[in-house]
Amino acid sequence: AGQDRMTEKRMSRWYFGGIASCGAACCTHPLDLVKVHLQTQQEVKMRMVGMAMHVVKNDGVLALYNGLSASLCRQMSYSLTRFAIYETVRDMMGSGGQGPMPFYQKVLLGAFGGFTGGFIGTPADMVNVRMQNDMKLPADQRRNYKHALDGLFRVWREEGTRKLFSGATMASSRGALVTVGQLACYDQAKQLVLGTGLMGDNILTHFLSSFIAGGCATFLCQPLDVIKTRLMNSKGEYRGVIHCLTETARLGPLAFYKGLVPAGIRLIPHTILTFVFLEQLKKYFGIRVVS
Repeated sequence: AGQDRMTEKRMSRWYFGGIASCGAACCTHPLDLVKVHLQTQQEVKMRMVGMAMHVVKNDGVLALYNGLSASLCRQMSYSLTRFAIYETVRDMMGSGGQGPMPFYQKVLLGAFGGFTGGFIGTPADMVNVRMQNDMKLPADQRRNYKHALDGLFRVWREEGTRKLFSGATMASSRGALVTVGQLACYDQAKQLVLGTGLMGDNILTHFLSSFIAGGCATFLCQPLDVIKTRLMNSKGEYRGVIHCLTETARLGPLAFYKGLVPAGIRLIPHTILTFVFLEQLKKYFGIRVVS
């Protein structure tokens, strides 16, 4: 029986990506909240730690978890979709027996998975941004969504179906970029790290590869992220994506990388946690494939 254990490989189940992302979201949500606060403030007054302290001082520690339900809702729609598409297709292509997929195919697949996931996750994402930003508004202007589903329902009822998908182009494009950054770079980095022969397929490898992947993803999507946050948060001052682009560009090229460090501090742990959880789920609960 000892020999059987050695040869069996575990495959990921399609919903593992969603579970892993939710686990990661629970850990990184406060960072996300602070990031939204930083991106939506008009003139830069506070840095990251200052903003976090400010939130805790004003609204208590639990305020850092404001809108957690929306965040989880978004992971369950967006990450579930992109992981399901990416992993399923990759494993189907890979099992053809001609070795791992070439990098460009992973990029295309990641882009497609992320695009679809981003589109499906737009409504949840929008409610997420609004709920987090709500605390900053004066009490009479607050939207006061009770939780994510309440928010979705109210946006749909008060502003129509089209408004639910406001910023869908942005969210989808960002989804595509993050997914390329995360999934394709992760797979590639893992292949390279394992290829050196210095490290086995263990948590350290997963950590290193996901760190690289998180870095790629942050850098790729930061400009989009700034615009997406501004669009979703706007009360109608931007006519569209291009208008928002030009307005932001006026503030100088660095405006697009506003909050790069907080975004990195958020996305990189998120990526690391997601992949470490994913690999552990795969290891202990995956589908057995005896090769």
